[in-house]
Amino acid sequence: MEDNKEKSQEEMVKEAVEEAKKTAEATKEEAAEDEAKEAETEGSKESDTEEKKSGKKLFGKKDKKDKKDEKIEELTDRLTRQMAEFDNFRKRTEKEKSQMYEVGAKDIIEKILPVVDNFERGLDAVKEEDKEDPFIQGMEKVYKQLMTTLEGIEVKPIEAVGQEFDPNLHNAVMHVEDENLGENIIAEEFQKGYMYRDSVVRHSMVKVAN
Repeated sequence: MEDNKEKSQEEMVKEAVEEAKKTAEATKEEAAEDEAKEAETEGSKESDTEEKKSGKKLFGKKDKKDKKDEKIEELTDRLTRQMAEFDNFRKRTEKEKSQMYEVGAKDIIEKILPVVDNFERGLDAVKEEDKEDPFIQGMEKVYKQLMTTLEGIEVKPIEAVGQEFDPNLHNAVMHVEDENLGENIIAEEFQKGYMYRDSVVRHSMVKVAN
């Protein structure tokens, strides 16, 4: 009986030891799994931190301009300014050249106009019976050629007789009382005026009705 009791106690001790071993192994396995999970979590955190740091570095590089890029921007800005200044200079020079050409052309035209006046006076003085003379006809042709040339360079006479007096175009040297004409109407022209393009080269010398 005592032997049976001892055996049963031994078996109970063995079973208790086995269960303790199993429990210890299970606890070890759970601890290992927890450690693995924690290690994985820490690894992901570290990787996120590294990515953020690297991201910051990358963004920092983008935000911060390279010295080479700054120099390129500086040179580009300087070149753009110089091109704009040159374009303004070119336009100003062309305008000045055009104005100088206008002044020079008007000066030449003013010197030619007395020649035109003399042609007109001479042809007006020719008697009717002498107009068929070859010399007179030749002078008329030269006069017409001269006037055609002036028209070709945009020189044209200013209309006067019968027109309303315009101080921008006409120069009144006499006044006349004439009921047949309206007030401020040009009655007679003493000397033709001429325009070159849109500017007056010489004002018409006229008589104006009051």
